Amino acid sequence: MSRDLISVAEAEALIAEHMPSFGVERVTLGAAVGRVLREPVYAERDHPPFDRVMMDGIGIRWSQPLPDSFAPVGTQLAGAARQTLQGAGTCLEVTTGAVVPEGCDCIIPVEQTRRRGDRYVLADGYRPAKGQFIHPRGSDCRAGTRVLDSGVRLGPPEMAQLAANGVAQVEVAASPSIAIVATGDELVGVDALLAEGQIRRSNDMAIAAALRGHGFDRTALSHVTDDLAATIDALQALLAAHEVVIISGGVSMGQKDYVPQALSALGVQRVFHRIAQRPGKPMWFGVGPGGQVVFALPGNPVSSLVCFVRYVRPALLAAMGMGPDAPYYVRLDSDVETSQALTCFVPVRMQQDSSGCSMAHPALSRTSGDFSSLTRAHGVVQLPAGQALVPAGAVAVLYRW
Repeated sequence: MSRDLISVAEAEALIAEHMPSFGVERVTLGAAVGRVLREPVYAERDHPPFDRVMMDGIGIRWSQPLPDSFAPVGTQLAGAARQTLQGAGTCLEVTTGAVVPEGCDCIIPVEQTRRRGDRYVLADGYRPAKGQFIHPRGSDCRAGTRVLDSGVRLGPPEMAQLAANGVAQVEVAASPSIAIVATGDELVGVDALLAEGQIRRSNDMAIAAALRGHGFDRTALSHVTDDLAATIDALQALLAAHEVVIISGGVSMGQKDYVPQALSALGVQRVFHRIAQRPGKPMWFGVGPGGQVVFALPGNPVSSLVCFVRYVRPALLAAMGMGPDAPYYVRLDSDVETSQALTCFVPVRMQQDSSGCSMAHPALSRTSGDFSSLTRAHGVVQLPAGQALVPAGAVAVLYRW
């Protein structure tokens, strides 16, 4: 390995060491969807807060033997004050979610009953059990139990917990302001007329989409040509306005790859440049004079997206207080040629084998510029250096788009 190349593990560790905290803010419950929780949440009372009816039907007092029939003496509706069951041989009509009536210890579903005159009788052969279809008070959790930990993303189940426990405002991680910069003389906008030698910008759109899919919506997209002075001016303005700058292109060793030089001129401290991996070797990472973090990714589309999902997105989520996800292991369904010297990232498509097991099928790119192949893949697997071929059946970690 070349002396100036660092390993994938070293790159990951160095990024983690230099990532800042983006702070916290308190938002209304409606604005918290998808955000990262930054405070623990405790149950305000027992859940359920009362013995709860689980089925529409009748509530009875269980005895042995049971009466042949039951006379309804009232109705216990959800949300209504608790009724009292009068005695053996009587029942209360109950609805799902209602408080279990006083003196009642058995709920019989309506489909297991029939009316005979003004009384309820049980379906033929049906034998109810004491305590059935009653959700006991506090059986889910007791008052004061921690129901949410700091660092979780607030999805549908978490939002339900917040609402159920009366949390109208919640402390979440502040979302950083992120600039996404595409570099290159050949790049034009999506709606521009194409001249000879030009291509449309796509890396910045892919990165922005990947960010928004994980709750990062404070993004600004821009483009800079392959000119040192223009690159310095553009990056100076972006560093002044944003906490995170993600650059695509201009970091390799070409005669017009001005990004490292421009960042150095602006006082951005280089932490590393170049990782022993394929694709994505030229990646650059540094810290600005105001604590901004700068990720400079290769310009080739596959390389850019690989570096983003492997390093940038995990680092941003960790900086917002999220713990690392458990590795998602997959098994290759065919051999993959790799590199003795470099860690390889291979696009794969997840599919099921004949037994229904999930397998990763390589969706190999012809080159690191072959972004058309990425639509056939669900993400990339990381394959270690040191072997020329990884055999079918090998286990690897999947990084999803």
